[in-house]
Amino acid sequence: MTLSLVSAPPSFSLFTCRATASTALPPPSTTPTPAPASSIPPSPPLTCALHCPHFQTCSGCTHEFNLHRPVILDDATDFFRKHGVSDFTFDTCKLWGWRCRAKLAVRGSSTEPLIGLYEEGTHNIVDIPQCKAHHPNINAAVELLRRGITELGVEPFIEDEGTGDLRYVQMAVTTYNTSLPAAERYMKGKVQITLVWNSRNENSPGSGKLNALANFLWKSGGPRSKVHLIHSVWANFQTSTNNIIFGNRWRHLLGERDFWEHVGGIDVSLAPSSFGQANTRAFDTLLRKLQKYVPYESAVADLYAGAGVIGLSLAATRKSVKCIEINKESKASFEKTIERLPSTVDSSITWHHADASKEPFLWLVGSDVVVIDPPRKGLDASLIDALKNISSVERKALSSSESSNSSQEEKRPWVLRAKEASVQIGSKPLPANIPQSVPQTLIYISCGWESFKEDCKSLLSSKAWYLEKAHGFNFFPGTQSIEVLAVFKRGPQKKKPGKKKKKHLQRAVKH
Repeated sequence: MTLSLVSAPPSFSLFTCRATASTALPPPSTTPTPAPASSIPPSPPLTCALHCPHFQTCSGCTHEFNLHRPVILDDATDFFRKHGVSDFTFDTCKLWGWRCRAKLAVRGSSTEPLIGLYEEGTHNIVDIPQCKAHHPNINAAVELLRRGITELGVEPFIEDEGTGDLRYVQMAVTTYNTSLPAAERYMKGKVQITLVWNSRNENSPGSGKLNALANFLWKSGGPRSKVHLIHSVWANFQTSTNNIIFGNRWRHLLGERDFWEHVGGIDVSLAPSSFGQANTRAFDTLLRKLQKYVPYESAVADLYAGAGVIGLSLAATRKSVKCIEINKESKASFEKTIERLPSTVDSSITWHHADASKEPFLWLVGSDVVVIDPPRKGLDASLIDALKNISSVERKALSSSESSNSSQEEKRPWVLRAKEASVQIGSKPLPANIPQSVPQTLIYISCGWESFKEDCKSLLSSKAWYLEKAHGFNFFPGTQSIEVLAVFKRGPQKKKPGKKKKKHLQRAVKH
């Protein structure tokens, strides 16, 4: 198969499905007007089906029909209604070609390589060259890689023996290209390829094949090829016998070193080792919704921050932003991102290499708003306890602030901790002797629905928080997962004044 064939426009369109009665047809070739995000889409257009040839065997998608309305949506709507949010909204987002980041296993043989996902419950690889979830250029890059493997005789990894050359590949699409009209940037995104090589480093035996494969990809898909598909080529070296995909050693081989995306109103740098959201468009929608719930001139703590994308998207109009992340590899991306922030940003911004679950009090104090975006398993127990007991945290903060007026800064452990292993910018550092606030707003972003429900019920049971708003986003069409943005406020829920007004009007009618 030639590159021009695999790089052809996809047979499916990228659009937000409008829910209408329809017969079972493949996705239309034109883009209809998107359905409003402010309502739950009504039932079943069969045009919102996956239409993927790999559905029966691939473990990536679990639902073939009604991609616009995951089965879990009814449970989410009922859950939020029971907990005081009657206006829960759901954004259907893009239904096909939405995945801009994919990690794929490479198995099989050099003559018949398999590049895809494990079959459910096994370590058998399902080849997925026509995946409907992938950005079309990921599929094109996979086919280019397949050609390189067969032409160069690269041996895919054999798990049972621990032999072979290529274990996994990560494909990441950047749609950031200001030289193109905005409407063309998504479809013409370039692919960063990371080859996970079965060796300790670039000097190990077999490095010749690695360089040959990288050069093949760049020559066939780089800027001088007929179809410019490849952004860059990286290598990661991994020899572990466990199921961890990446090793600790990374090397940039060819192409642009920096990978940029534009989300939440800012330019974001992402290293191949950094966590990045797979659904770029949906993530941008979520960030813009999030910004509405964070008051101007507030102090923000971004826990589980990664490269700080969420926190930095709020920096323009907030007093301070501190990002706390356990993965030290994210620091470099954070530093590059702040260099691209608008010159008008005048807030105090810090990034801290720390575990937010250890002594969470240190990170909650001094913040008006805390944003949490934990892994799928949900919040750590220590952080849940700190949030449930936020009143005692507040008392400790006030007590510490009073004692700090007559003591030196060295005696304030959270200030020292904040300065350790951190990056700081901004012309408005916070005075050391101001009263220490604690969060009045908690914003929980979750990709794990079951763990979110447990965390939410635990927080509400303390009466320290109540749910004010909730929104869902279709980050993973074809699966049982949704992304949730939930806004909590301090204190018991206040009764809505509408009921009192209604009683007043009834009395007025009687009189």
